[in-house]
Amino acid sequence: MSALPPEIHSALEALLQGLQSPDNNIRGLAEEQLNNEWIVARADVLLMGLVEQVQGAREAGPRSFAAVLFRRIATKTRKVPGSEESKDLFITLQQPHKNAIQQKLLEGLQNERLPHVRHKIGDAVAEVARQYSDESQSWPELLQALFVASQSQDAGQRESAFRIFATTPAIIEKQHEDSVVPAFTKGFKDSDIMVRTAAMEAFSSFFSSLQKKAQKKYYPLVPELLNILPPLKEAGDAEGLTKALIALIELAEEAPVMFKPLFHNLVQFSITVIQDKELGDTVRQNALELMGTFADYSPAMCKKDPSFTSDMVTQCLSLMTDVGLDDDDASEWNNTDDLEVEESDMNHVAGEQCMDRLANKLGGSAVLPPTFHWLPQMMTSVSWRDRHAALMAISAISEGCRELMENELDKVLGLVVPALQYPHPRVRWAGCNALGQMSTDFAGTMQKNYHQVILSNIIPVLNSPEPRIQSHAAAALVNFCEEAEKATLEPYLDQLLSHLMRLLQSPKRYVQEQALSTIATIADSAETAFGNYYDTLMPLLFNVLREEQSKEYRLLRSKAMECATLIALAVGKQRMGQNAIDLVQILGSIQEKITDADDPQSSYLLHCWGRMCRVLGPDFVPYLAGVMPPLLELASAKADIQLLDDEEQIHNVQQEEGWELVPLKGKVIGIRTSVLEDKHMAIELIVIYAQQLAAAFAPYVLEVMEKVSLPGLAFFFHDPVRIASAKSVPMLLNAFKLANGERSPAMARLWESTIEKVLEVLTAEPAVDTLAEMYQCFYESVEVLGKDCLTPAHMQAFVASAQSALEDYQSRVKKREEDRQDIEDGEDESDETAFAIEDDQTLLSDMNKAFHTIFKNQETSFLPAWSKLLPFYDSFITSGDSTQRQWALCIMDDVLEFCGDQSWSYQHHIQKPLVDGMRDPIPANRQAACYGVGIAAQKGGAAWSTFVSESLPDLFKACQLPNAREDDDVFATENSCASIAKILQSPYSRIGNAQEVIAHWIDTLPVVNDEEAAPFAYMYLAKLIDENNPAVVAAANKVFIAIALALEAETLQGQSAQRAVAAAKRVVQAAGVDANRLLATLEPETQQTLRSFFA
Repeated sequence: MSALPPEIHSALEALLQGLQSPDNNIRGLAEEQLNNEWIVARADVLLMGLVEQVQGAREAGPRSFAAVLFRRIATKTRKVPGSEESKDLFITLQQPHKNAIQQKLLEGLQNERLPHVRHKIGDAVAEVARQYSDESQSWPELLQALFVASQSQDAGQRESAFRIFATTPAIIEKQHEDSVVPAFTKGFKDSDIMVRTAAMEAFSSFFSSLQKKAQKKYYPLVPELLNILPPLKEAGDAEGLTKALIALIELAEEAPVMFKPLFHNLVQFSITVIQDKELGDTVRQNALELMGTFADYSPAMCKKDPSFTSDMVTQCLSLMTDVGLDDDDASEWNNTDDLEVEESDMNHVAGEQCMDRLANKLGGSAVLPPTFHWLPQMMTSVSWRDRHAALMAISAISEGCRELMENELDKVLGLVVPALQYPHPRVRWAGCNALGQMSTDFAGTMQKNYHQVILSNIIPVLNSPEPRIQSHAAAALVNFCEEAEKATLEPYLDQLLSHLMRLLQSPKRYVQEQALSTIATIADSAETAFGNYYDTLMPLLFNVLREEQSKEYRLLRSKAMECATLIALAVGKQRMGQNAIDLVQILGSIQEKITDADDPQSSYLLHCWGRMCRVLGPDFVPYLAGVMPPLLELASAKADIQLLDDEEQIHNVQQEEGWELVPLKGKVIGIRTSVLEDKHMAIELIVIYAQQLAAAFAPYVLEVMEKVSLPGLAFFFHDPVRIASAKSVPMLLNAFKLANGERSPAMARLWESTIEKVLEVLTAEPAVDTLAEMYQCFYESVEVLGKDCLTPAHMQAFVASAQSALEDYQSRVKKREEDRQDIEDGEDESDETAFAIEDDQTLLSDMNKAFHTIFKNQETSFLPAWSKLLPFYDSFITSGDSTQRQWALCIMDDVLEFCGDQSWSYQHHIQKPLVDGMRDPIPANRQAACYGVGIAAQKGGAAWSTFVSESLPDLFKACQLPNAREDDDVFATENSCASIAKILQSPYSRIGNAQEVIAHWIDTLPVVNDEEAAPFAYMYLAKLIDENNPAVVAAANKVFIAIALALEAETLQGQSAQRAVAAAKRVVQAAGVDANRLLATLEPETQQTLRSFFA
């Protein structure tokens, strides 16, 4: 029975017809009526009417459309009546209305017989269920109805139940979890294949929604789950098998270890699917993706399987031969000018990508043997596709197998280089690709050891008859040259540039564009050596830039701008002379003529202006007036965000480039990433201008700070924008300070508004890696303003933010520790966990620098606020995590260094950690502790004298460890040496046997790595020499050599070096030692360096 009068249904039917009209005008009027007369004025009536249409419409089309529209309307947001809070529309209805609509929706689902309509109704049901779940409310009738439906005699009803479970797994509450296993078990064994696959999808969704600890109880379901697969394959059901494989991929991402007992069986099955060409490419690629997912998430399990790696490598290589099947002679491939053809769904690309994953996750020791079992055979095959696949495989695995392949580059290049002369163009293209990729993956080694092999073979390829080969050879040269030293490139510049300049005459525009990019890269690497070619190239580029050209030449002119400005940067202002000003004026003229929003010259111009600023320095200032307006417009752009209500909108946005779609509570949010990327780039360029022009940039600082940088700190749509904004703030403050003065009223006003916003984001920033950047922004800004720039309120706010960050950090550490308990034996921590740990270490490091900067500039005035954090220090200092211990030790060092005798108030928090730290097996912690003892002696005052004297044995032990002079330990050793010197020369020293200690201290020299420790040690040594101390005279040989080594290592410079040289001469003279004889014991190069000091 209808809850609405007939006239409502008549109006609604007319509305639905209008919304589906092919006439745009009629449809537009209907949309307007829907929004204004129904959604705003009577949403409850609209939803009830739609659900009754779902129940009662005679034709399938209106029922289906009503269900789709119901879901779309239900997800719209509106303010809750009597409140400012916005929620999804359905959940804001009065409860009686919701109850009535829910009941009718369930009835419509139960009574619908057509599968495609029932699916639409199921989606509407799932949306209502999601809204209840998000509000932590229940819909008990739904759960009961779904369990009943899952046991129904009607296969369609059973399938619908599982489809809804898949969409909204949160409706299965904890108290019902015991019912889940039997329901899924029955679904996995259902007589209808569509029900079985729906049950798989539902289980995958439900399993993924659980906490890790709760997932284990469902591991026993895996055998039944996998039993679904073989019948699908035998029936040739590609669609069903695809759904099943996608469900397994999701489960493999969540808990790969659950498949461990049957993993080998699953590997063998998946390999048979990948091999079966009858099933179609999509299914084969999904089976490949499943195996690749296991490699990503459980590499140890994959490596232990007897056939996984060899079978997967074989199948990847086989798929990679599926290339150019309808274009055997590559004529079509050769003739296309569209080099960006979408191939991501092609078998050969899937194979390449999977090889890359296998190499990165399993490593060279697993992947190289089976790969190189095949590659030599493939490289001698009569089939060009085999050779192409082999070369692309080398490109794919070189990054992941870098360590082992680097030792075998002679053999690898022996396979690759001959391909550059093979008759088939796609093999030559793949050869260029392999050399380019290897030049990046083995950067340094390739350029240093193999430049002759690579360049002498790839430069002739630039003369190939095929434009695509010419272009790709030039692109490979970019990879090689951007990692090459100037000296490496110089002998080849004539050949390289003569060939590339010929490519500038190519009839193919993409070849010209690539040639310009390659020339630009060579200029960037060759630097001043490029000056010899300046007079030849720059006039050509000026001609390109001055010509009026049609739209299709815009990218070419953009590349010419890039090339010209990189050459300018390489040769410098002096070499360019008047051309530098001419180039800037040409760029200005191009900018004035840009009218189209999609003109690529706009973004290229921004970078070109940045380069010319670096070239011209202060001479660039007159051009800022033309450069800054478009830059500020981009930098201050708002985020372009759209709420996408239905599938049609989502589809339309997906067809456009530069959008990212984010699912959020049943809706999809579209974010135009191209706008965000431009905004990020613009802010980065502002950083360059502020850095290069300093005080001359001051006129723009207030506007940039107000409209760009400070709002950008909280631009949560795009992490890079926040990071670039954080980097800009200290640069802007510095420019303004240089122009206005550190203590000017204008500087004070800017600082007050800036520091408030910076302190605010320290608490608000959600991303750990970006939070580290915010702390860097804070301490660099404080460094700019200097002494006493923070008020007590500022320091209290900083400590509050630090407390919040440290609490969050401790929670993350605890969570990782819990997750670690679930890792199976032999499994490594995931890359995600490793990156998270690295981010946390970076955060702690930047927080440390922030504390150091505050103590340095505020000294004891920071102690009252800082003291609130003592419980964290006490916890960190005793942690089993060395990073936490180091963090606490470094801040205690700051208290000792900057708070003088007031540091004694915290002795109970400092003394034992320093003693334990000097004995810490971790070198960085020993270094921090040894340094702290020296600082206590130097700056802590009389109260610390007994403690530091009693620390001498531990300091000497730190210098005498077996590995004390190894790379990892030497800084701890040298800090110990410097700290002993500080204790010996402290006015409060309580050392009874000073001469004995001095004699032992001389044995801890030299200090040849730590530039901060060296002056303390050697200036004390010079003082002892000046005093003609007997211990020093007795060890004159060692003392002289210790000074000589420090001079050679340049840890002593300037006045410190001069004083040390004078002292060294005195000590050998006093001891009657021949300095030349001592120098002769050193390496010839060292002697040559030292002759200038001791001539």
